[in-house]
Amino acid sequence: MATVNVTINGRPYGVGCEDGQEAHVEALARDFDQKVQEVGGQVGQVGDLRLFLMAALVTADELVDVKQRLAHAQSQLAGRTTGPADDKRAVAAIEAATQKIEALVERLG
Repeated sequence: MATVNVTINGRPYGVGCEDGQEAHVEALARDFDQKVQEVGGQVGQVGDLRLFLMAALVTADELVDVKQRLAHAQSQLAGRTTGPADDKRAVAAIEAATQKIEALVERLG
């Protein structure tokens, strides 16, 4: 198991991860730090725990929105009569959306 040092809201944290996942964890931490900075800019410095919770809730809300849009798109696709070329494009679009959702789920831990 590897340890990655990340900085969130100006503070360093050591995070364990599987070997080979270090760059991915660092990227997730950068994204989360950006969200923390955005929330902090809106509500001010309210303490790390509360700030992190608020940023996590905003991220979770975004994830729910993406899941709802994916479900709607899947529902629309299911009702269409398509040919083989349309099916391939639809499958590619759903796979891309699934990967994005899985990445968000991983970010949220």
